[in-house]
Amino acid sequence: MQVHLVDGTYELFRHYYAVPSRVNADGEEVGAVRGVVSSMLMLLGDGATHVGVATDHVIESWRNDLWATYKDGSGIDPLLKAQFPILEEALEALGLTVWAMVEDEADDALGTAARVAAADDRVEQVLVCTPDKDLGQVVGGTIVQYDRRKGGTIIDADGIRAKFGVDPESIPDYLALVGDTADGFPGIQGWGAKSAAAVLAHYKHIEAIPPAAGQWEVSVRSSPALASRLAGELETALLFKRLATLNCDCAVGTVDEWEWKGPTAAFAAVCERLDAPDYPRRAARLAARPGA
Repeated sequence: MQVHLVDGTYELFRHYYAVPSRVNADGEEVGAVRGVVSSMLMLLGDGATHVGVATDHVIESWRNDLWATYKDGSGIDPLLKAQFPILEEALEALGLTVWAMVEDEADDALGTAARVAAADDRVEQVLVCTPDKDLGQVVGGTIVQYDRRKGGTIIDADGIRAKFGVDPESIPDYLALVGDTADGFPGIQGWGAKSAAAVLAHYKHIEAIPPAAGQWEVSVRSSPALASRLAGELETALLFKRLATLNCDCAVGTVDEWEWKGPTAAFAAVCERLDAPDYPRRAARLAARPGA
């Protein structure tokens, strides 16, 4: 069995900027939602059976209480933001499991679901469908990242190491040092991708990095300045690490609850709102397949 875990927030953004505008009879912009629902029908058509989709129902999370400039959705186009609840309604009507996150983020739900699925002996592969670097921290064993946009590129633990130079477990530490502009925290001044990778490849975690460069067992350019900066801003670095660490204790249910069993009775009405009359027929054909 495979499990597909989809970043609904990423998919909505991607389709909003990639597909033409579509305004329904009520004047609502629904183009991005149409695109995501069509993409999920394609995923099901390719054989996906157990699917969970996570969305940021509320952009803010507990992380905003820890860091003032953490992403808060203030820069999101209103026409895009208005499609979040429509997307959640449409995907639930399609019969998919949807985790609409409020206190936590969509990434937290995906990380939790990935570990729940990996702990199920029946699951041979867990495909986390997002290129988001945050999710790299849960990759390993049966868990991989799956970038559908790039022709189904699969990134396993070796792929994470090749891309970032660190083990998956060190991704939060790596992001804490180099920063994450998408999430709104800057990292530690002077630390870049190469220096962070070199040091964390050896020490794994920020807490294990010696405070003085003379104690380092790795050779890194400008190590005295890097060590001094980290020692002086250790508390901030650990805060950034907390921001980058997924909360894998969300309520996501069980693998069996994520099995797709066809669209609900509400799907046809939702598709009318989306101006997508062919979607119910596509969903019905998929649900009628042998073994579906």
